[in-house]
Order: sequence, then structure tokens, then C-alpha cells
Amino acid sequence: MTSWQITAKTIFCESVDDEVTVLVYKNGSIRCTGSRKYNQASDVTMNVIKEKSRRLKRPVKCEGDPCFRVIEYKNKILAEETR
Repeated sequence: MTSWQITAKTIFCESVDDEVTVLVYKNGSIRCTGSRKYNQASDVTMNVIKEKSRRLKRPVKCEGDPCFRVIEYKNKILAEETR
């Protein structure tokens, strides 16, 4: 059993070219702050995304929640807990 309630780590996400925070909860559920920011973007954020896409010359789009980065972090944390 885990001795923590929640753990969080900030990582650089190449998909959105930004730092996002990955949250893993005691029950094994996961969340990424970038998912909401980039999938349910406000008008202001949409303008930033469009500009960033132009600058990078590729689409800036969240891969969805959960993406492989989030799952990878969750598996790492839970594997450390079983040791």
C-alpha cells in the first residue's frame, strides 16, 4: 500500500512544447495539467497555441489523457512503491 496520497512531477512535453505537471493519485488514477490546458483551451490559449504552431512549423496538440508520458510516470511510481 502506498504511503502517499498524491505525487506530482513537472515534465517537458514535446507534443505541446511546454512544461506540464503529471499527477498520480494513491488509487492509481492519473491526470496531466496539459491535457485540460491544450484540449479545452480558452480563446487566449488558442491564440498562443496557433502562434506556437507557426513558430515550430508543426501542430501543437495534446496527445490526450493519458498519453504515454503520463502512463510511463505512473508505472514508474507504482513500480517503486512495490519494491
